[in-house]
Amino acid sequence: MNLYPLKFDPILKERLWGGTKLKTVLNKPIKSDITGESWELSTVKGAISVVANGSLRGSSLQDLIEENAVALLGQGVVDRFGKEFPILIKFIDAKQDLSIQLHPNDALAKKRHNSFGKTEMWYVMDANPGARLIVGFNRDVEKEEYKKSVEQDTLLNLLNYEIVSEGDTFFINTGKIHAIGAGVLLAEIQQTSDITYRVFDFNRRDKNGKLRELHTEQALDAIDYRKKDDFRVHYTKTGNEVNEMVDCPYFKTDYLALSKTIRQDLKNRDSFTIFMCVDGKAVIENDWGSITIEKGETNLIAANSTFLSIQTEGVKLLQVTI
Repeated sequence: MNLYPLKFDPILKERLWGGTKLKTVLNKPIKSDITGESWELSTVKGAISVVANGSLRGSSLQDLIEENAVALLGQGVVDRFGKEFPILIKFIDAKQDLSIQLHPNDALAKKRHNSFGKTEMWYVMDANPGARLIVGFNRDVEKEEYKKSVEQDTLLNLLNYEIVSEGDTFFINTGKIHAIGAGVLLAEIQQTSDITYRVFDFNRRDKNGKLRELHTEQALDAIDYRKKDDFRVHYTKTGNEVNEMVDCPYFKTDYLALSKTIRQDLKNRDSFTIFMCVDGKAVIENDWGSITIEKGETNLIAANSTFLSIQTEGVKLLQVTI
């Protein structure tokens, strides 16, 4: 099958904390003022991506994997994950603070939910002045002290806050308590998992006047209570080169700031390639076709591609592989 560069229809998710930046900044076709997430590439049950371009338009990502797993994903990816697409790609707009939360590791997620864990990374695309993230604790915390802070509604005093701006990047390993703050628009790359333990939600109520469910007890054995300064990603931004950002067991992400055409030889890349456009515009071409990518769009390049070229006069891309 000729697996040309694939674009997928965004799967738009209303959230209590969502806003309108997915439309005003990223040009997504949102229909409400509380749209918080655009799922760009997903095989999560009930939210499976559908091809939006070319002769495969209307095909689901899962169907393409079932029919062409090795060609699309790469033999090494299939050997590790079978016919499961191993990552989930999103854009997130936080008009309000997200809940304080964390994610279990693979072993705990498998035991409790028959799911992958959820290691993730964030790339900040836009941030209001003073906007911040919560990442980890501000000191080492004992489990009993944490439990007491939850009971007494003082958890916020134990958390670490990070002021952010465009280009800031964070790696969120499993067990790390975290939250996206109001005024932040970001790109998220994560393991394919929708398992979240919510531990504090600012006592907000949904449209029906109900408090959202908290996962207080489940979280206790999943939290890393140590203070760690391992979350900010320091990376170079050399123009017209591939700059490594994150290389973990679940995904590898590079930063490309291009002002001219580049070409990559993919003959030895045993993985699909994803491009998230965080600024500018480019044309991406492989063996079977080409596609234009603009800010806020995501493309998937099949593993059986032998090359790709990126033609541009100015673009910033996140390149994701396994």
